[in-house]
Amino acid sequence: MENILIPTEEEILTLFEAKKYAKIRELFIEMNPADIAALLNDFPKDKSPVVFRLLPKELAADTFVEMDTDIQTHFIKGFSDTELRDIMDELYLDDFADLVEEMPANVVKRILANTDADTRSMVNKILQYPDDSAGSLMTVEYVSLRKNMTVSEALTRIRQTGVDKETIYSCYITDYNRTLLGIVTAKDLLLSEEDALISDIMETNVINVHTHTDKEDVAQIFSKYDLLVLPVVDDEQRLVGIVTIDDAMDVMEEEATEDIEKMAAIRPGDKPYFQTSVWQTYLARIPWLLILMVSATFTSLIITKFEDALSASIILSASIPMLMDTGGNCGGQASVTIIRSLSLEDVEFRDIFKVIWKELRVGFMCGISLAVVNFGKMLLLHQGTVLVVFVISLALFCSVVMAKFIGCILPMLATKVGFDPAVMSSPFITTIVDALTLLIYFNLASAILHIV
Repeated sequence: MENILIPTEEEILTLFEAKKYAKIRELFIEMNPADIAALLNDFPKDKSPVVFRLLPKELAADTFVEMDTDIQTHFIKGFSDTELRDIMDELYLDDFADLVEEMPANVVKRILANTDADTRSMVNKILQYPDDSAGSLMTVEYVSLRKNMTVSEALTRIRQTGVDKETIYSCYITDYNRTLLGIVTAKDLLLSEEDALISDIMETNVINVHTHTDKEDVAQIFSKYDLLVLPVVDDEQRLVGIVTIDDAMDVMEEEATEDIEKMAAIRPGDKPYFQTSVWQTYLARIPWLLILMVSATFTSLIITKFEDALSASIILSASIPMLMDTGGNCGGQASVTIIRSLSLEDVEFRDIFKVIWKELRVGFMCGISLAVVNFGKMLLLHQGTVLVVFVISLALFCSVVMAKFIGCILPMLATKVGFDPAVMSSPFITTIVDALTLLIYFNLASAILHIV
């Protein structure tokens, strides 16, 4: 297959200024909708609607779905009612529902005014499900077959009804009450005899989810079973829709982004970076910064309490940053590993003692290695007496073991009490570890060096 060379924004703009619209249309027809959307997202706003109108109707709809929300809003405001209906008619229902959910109220009102009653009804049903549920992700555009059909009849039905469906590769067998009975793939149909019955070739053990299943769990099911599509059923096991892999991938991206933001002590947002105002960014970051700043007061109090011990030996003061940084890094390593494992369901709360035992052993080995290297380094650089260096290295060892313990146990406890384990982020754990590191350090110094 020949590679398509994607034109740059500058090249399209040059063609636009030269009014070579036919050439632009020719280039766009050969491109993927996502690549066209990426170009139009950065295109001058006063020119992008004109360029968008050069696209064929079906390609325009596919491109529209891939655009940023603010560009979509800008386009809708400039569309005539006819243009808006043409675009909306080409959208799959799940994409339509996502669009309605993200648009400002005045834009939604105009969209719905240019939509037929059946579509409005189906979109409203999707929007009634919780935002984090399978129901909010699904589309009702799927192919359904009957078990008493022959393969020939099934293929005829797919040709008649499959044009507007989200996918025709996976077809679901239902009865007249829409109860999910089985699944058959296009491959099964094409490789079977035309007079074979669907009931003889369908798979009856169908992996499915409930309409209120958490969307993160839905994404994990896709990953676990390598699925392309997943049926969604209600309490009576009736098929109400399907979730496709593209929607599951969007969920995976959203959840990963949310976890990263939480682990960085940032309140999660739902907009791209440049679409988030300075004020919104400030509000997302300041709460945790205030909490962490106030919690750091405990560290200051500990240092103040042992200021006499610090004044007795300058090297004790000089080693504080190294001890705190090392402890914080060790706690962060453990917490990130456990948070991710909890998210992937590789680890559950019932595994807590196995996790603690493993992390303590890892902490012991890391602590020994770091303490030995630190002991040799400080002696080599003639920083203090052997006893003082021993105290610092011993404190380092204890800090590492303690940090690994704290880093693994807090996310698991958070899960147990119903909190998102990502809340127990590296900054939060680092603050706790810093305070405990100083307590260990100063108490060891007081006990061994006999300074108060």
